[in-house]
Amino acid sequence: MVEIKTPEQIAKMREAGLVVAAMHEACAQAAVPGATTKDLDEVAAKVLADHGAKPNFLGYGGFPGNICTSVNDVVVHGIPSKDTVLKAGDLLSIDAGAIVDGWHGDAALTVFVGEGHSAELHELSRVTQESMWAGIAAMRKGNRLVDISKAIESYIRRQPRPAGGKYGIIEDYGGHGIGSQMHMDPHLLNYVERRRGRGPKLVPGMCLAIEPMVSLGTPRTHVLSDDWTVKTNDGTWSSHWEHSVALTEQGPLVLTARDGGRAKLAELGVEAAPDPLG
Repeated sequence: MVEIKTPEQIAKMREAGLVVAAMHEACAQAAVPGATTKDLDEVAAKVLADHGAKPNFLGYGGFPGNICTSVNDVVVHGIPSKDTVLKAGDLLSIDAGAIVDGWHGDAALTVFVGEGHSAELHELSRVTQESMWAGIAAMRKGNRLVDISKAIESYIRRQPRPAGGKYGIIEDYGGHGIGSQMHMDPHLLNYVERRRGRGPKLVPGMCLAIEPMVSLGTPRTHVLSDDWTVKTNDGTWSSHWEHSVALTEQGPLVLTARDGGRAKLAELGVEAAPDPLG
């Protein structure tokens, strides 16, 4: 069953989303050469405490961190560690979540640590981020779940890699419903798989975490012996971008973006819903 939220519940999710935005801002600023991923986890913990929010990652299935810190060929679910020291040229994905009064927010972004990144890495992050926005723009009343998947995949497939070849759309992980829990139905693929059909119709009150993960090579991954860290099979680097989005009667509201997604959606010809928090 897909959980449908009331406007009041969406407002609570917006509060959680703004905490996640603050976590991202603080962690991105702290992601400098010489910092450890454990340092970033401590920054995130302070933001949560300052806002009176709870982490939704810490303890989830036994996960030991407040955030996921995935470096270079780690796609997702990297565990913060004092032994992982960031260096100039690293590509870091930070996945963060928060709970406010029982309602969840979840988002991810890709950060360039220091300088020295190739044009190919900059393009990888741009393509991943823009495909996320293409998916968000497709979250419209009357569309179906597959329309979001199609928008994400179509955007990525239209982008040529600077060095040639194709981008790898990660197959084993994707977006999800979010609300009273962090991971809920429906599961959202970042590509179209015909045998799954079109999926549920998108209706006001539905909330989704839209999160493409894209590599410079293979779409296939494996999990390390810690039972969390996910790496690409061929060692190519990857990017991860995510926002939690609510569909309202007035259109989509990007819960984890400071402006509710208004500026970016306007570029795509979509009007964002009014912010319930003003």
